[in-house]
Amino acid sequence: MKVNTNQSKFEVLERKNAEALLGGGEKRIEAQHQKGKLTARERISLLLDEDSFEEIGKFVMHRCKDFGLDKEYYLGDGVVTGYGTVHGRLIYVYAQDFTVFGGALSETHAEKICKIMDLAMKNGAPVIGLNDSGGARIQEGVMSLAGYADIFYKNTLASGVIPQISAVMGPCAGGAVYSPAITDFILMVENTSYMFVTGPNVVKTVTHEVVTSEELGGASTHSTKSGVTHFSCANEVICLNNIKKLLSYIPQNCEEDAPFQIYEPGNELRKGLDEIIPENPNQPYDIKEVIEQLADPESFFEVHQNYAENIVVGFARIAGRSIGIIANQPAVMAGVLDIHASQKAARFVRFCDCFNIPLLVLEDVPGFMPGTNQEWGGIITHGAKLLYAFCEATVPRITVITRKAYGGAYDVMNSKHIGADMNYAWPTAEIAVMGAKGAAEIIFKKEIAESDNKEEKLAEKVEEYTDKFANPFRAAHRGYIDEVIKPSETRQKLIKAFKMLENKVASLPKKKHGNIPL
Repeated sequence: MKVNTNQSKFEVLERKNAEALLGGGEKRIEAQHQKGKLTARERISLLLDEDSFEEIGKFVMHRCKDFGLDKEYYLGDGVVTGYGTVHGRLIYVYAQDFTVFGGALSETHAEKICKIMDLAMKNGAPVIGLNDSGGARIQEGVMSLAGYADIFYKNTLASGVIPQISAVMGPCAGGAVYSPAITDFILMVENTSYMFVTGPNVVKTVTHEVVTSEELGGASTHSTKSGVTHFSCANEVICLNNIKKLLSYIPQNCEEDAPFQIYEPGNELRKGLDEIIPENPNQPYDIKEVIEQLADPESFFEVHQNYAENIVVGFARIAGRSIGIIANQPAVMAGVLDIHASQKAARFVRFCDCFNIPLLVLEDVPGFMPGTNQEWGGIITHGAKLLYAFCEATVPRITVITRKAYGGAYDVMNSKHIGADMNYAWPTAEIAVMGAKGAAEIIFKKEIAESDNKEEKLAEKVEEYTDKFANPFRAAHRGYIDEVIKPSETRQKLIKAFKMLENKVASLPKKKHGNIPL
């Protein structure tokens, strides 16, 4: 009887496909689940549209012959790579497989990641990395280190060309942290993921500090203290859903506009905004309440929510149009700009500008944070980052001054003088070099000193300065403010202004690149 050789070849293929799907085997998959973690393939399945994933490099194996690795091979070599769709849009993805050598990166592992990054660049689509790796594969020595560097280089070339999103869903240590750090957004999962350059054991040896992995580089640490991660997620499903939500606000690449959602116009007046600013100029209010009134219902998606809370950044939609929002938060530290807030906002501004996402700035800022910690920490340089980011941005830029706009912070927060397209102010706006009391004490120092009743004289001069400067009209007379508007009218003004600016074209002087004050 004649043997069907084709049939036997098909069986070999089926066997290899089944082997590849098992990764490091059933026991290691079970161990992954016991840690509360999904496998690489389960993560991809949850992230992408159903049945859309096409795998690339399923049968790749490592080439190392040392330290017993010539006897241990796994198809795919510890990373699942390919492409698919999220909400029908093309996405490239790689997911490190912790069940294979602890997800450790090898030469071929890195080559697989670089291959899909190249495809993403050529085809103008985002790359999502699902990181879960013990680091470089020690047995390969310099080849694994070279693999990391190859990925870093690709990350840098892709920066500003296609969106890059990193989800850290397990350990990410040593050189492994630098690829996520170069990408646009980092998401971490609480209690199961961590990032650090050197682990707790090395820290203990070198500095004698005793610290756990979670304390040193967990999701909570990096979302509140360092600002390394943009989103801290309670579990992996929430993390993957946040990636999908994030993608809904951003374009495929730097040549495209952000997605636009169909919007049915209605009554755009927001009467509640007329009551939101307290009578006492030193009393706080929550700027997020303003954002919720101005944005389309339930469209605000905050970034860096738990870091540098004195400034709020995030994505929203206004009449279906995706925009980036930067807003001082008077409910935290009076909305003052400090080192962390400046860095947080500057990074967000630059991302939005890279990918053609218009900017809305809500301003209520009493100035930059004073003090030795800030000055010695380099507030001058860090504040200049935010200034530079706004100056360089060519996307449509609109500012609304709700209350305070004092000193250099007025200039930095997207003022007309640094290229903002439209600048609105509410009647409650105070645009001045400094607060009325401080200004009066300086300007009228001699008169106050010579007065019989110094407190009464000071109060009189504060009122005089307030009437003259602590309002939006002097700036409006100069054309620095395009219009003073009622708060309730703000949303309808923004809808019309962003529509007017949708075809804005602006170019920067010819240069290789600027030298942002890093």
